[in-house]
Amino acid sequence: MTESLYERLGEAEGIDRIVDDVMAAHLRNPLVKTRYEAAEDIDHATKMAKEFFAAGSGGPDPYTGRDMLSTHKGMNISEQEFIAVVDDIMWALDKHGMTDETKKDVLAILYSLKGEIIRV
Repeated sequence: MTESLYERLGEAEGIDRIVDDVMAAHLRNPLVKTRYEAAEDIDHATKMAKEFFAAGSGGPDPYTGRDMLSTHKGMNISEQEFIAVVDDIMWALDKHGMTDETKKDVLAILYSLKGEIIRV
């Protein structure tokens, strides 16, 4: 039987570790760090990112946050910022030894959301 993306990412524990590394990378990334430093509640943002990643990859628990369009509306996120965030996510997946297939699947999901994030 083929493993789901959620299983390949290490289920809840694996996703928690990946998202923690992603958020740390965002706070170091000069292209997006000010957005994350200015976040009113970075812990809540991290929790929502973990839920979103888990639910979006086929996990059993629902995502309880706002949809992507509502979350990003009015932020005027540039293509460059979007790519920087994607690069940070790819770096974290590499760090955690994810396969090329898994990285490709995550990348496809991220790019499917592009229209709800960039310049909305």
